[in-house]
Amino acid sequence: MEGPLQTSLHVCHENGQWMSELPEKLWDIPLYNLALPGSHDTMTYCLDKNSAVSGNESKLVEFLNKFMPCIVRPIIMKWSITQVLTVTEQLEAGVRYLDFRIAHKANDPSMNLYFVHMVYTTVVVQDILWEVLKWLETHPQEVVILACRNFDGLNKKHHCHLIACIKEIFQCKLCPRNVVPTLRTMWQHGYQVIVSYEEVMELEKHCELWPAIPYWWGNRTSTHALIQYLERMKRMGRPEKFFVAGINLTENLRYILLHPFGSLKEMTLRSLPCLKIWVRKQYPGTQKECINIIAGDFIGNDDFVRDVIELNTKINPPLDCHSKAAGTNTISFSAL
Repeated sequence: MEGPLQTSLHVCHENGQWMSELPEKLWDIPLYNLALPGSHDTMTYCLDKNSAVSGNESKLVEFLNKFMPCIVRPIIMKWSITQVLTVTEQLEAGVRYLDFRIAHKANDPSMNLYFVHMVYTTVVVQDILWEVLKWLETHPQEVVILACRNFDGLNKKHHCHLIACIKEIFQCKLCPRNVVPTLRTMWQHGYQVIVSYEEVMELEKHCELWPAIPYWWGNRTSTHALIQYLERMKRMGRPEKFFVAGINLTENLRYILLHPFGSLKEMTLRSLPCLKIWVRKQYPGTQKECINIIAGDFIGNDDFVRDVIELNTKINPPLDCHSKAAGTNTISFSAL
């Protein structure tokens, strides 16, 4: 049963350095066997209410927006915004997985790339990458995963431009994909950024790019149905490396018509009490039903980030975890 609407918003700045504060027994466990908080559709806090509708959206939405913008545009904005904290605020709150949906505007002759969720952002991708770098420079022991996805409207030249920007901005902070990304290894080499890239053709050319990270997207309007989906995915078994369990609900046309005065934020906040219980029951690790990244909407609400970080206290690695062969395959759990 979904809980009452909660409207509190509090960013826990104590989480800004949480990776550096993990106990040494966890330093030799790969990041894909730890619990990491993530934000779904990270950049929707700065959507441009005056921008064109993304070419990825249905022709019906484009048609309605063109001929009834005064009615349709406010609805689009209410159901497109999934975050209210800036990218720096999200990082400071403890988020370590950023979901970047990248696009190039149709008929735009420039090389400018934007983020997108139904409509485009007011900021360009390059500026946000610099903002992430600025934050990393003041948090030298924190590691961030940038999931570059969707690539709406990008051609080969745009991909080359984007990858060149990523390399230029992060330089030696980029962790190559052949590295086992434990905290100890990342710290020793000065690596702070893992970039997953959804365009397979580009992976072969650049050792700094990691394969696309699987995202368990329930596409459900009900909290109960979403939890059922996530439990079913767990029973099928976790991927070997990074993956995301998305606790974000998804509206559809029927839901919007039945809730004409609603919004994605209201939908999300009502789901938090049940999802909070589910999150706290999870375990990170290598076993079949373990989780890795958990990503949500409106991450500044409730105690979502803190709850995910605290899942790492359940890990009880063997005493020789720092040895060459240990730590990547065997992890037990302590009783809570």
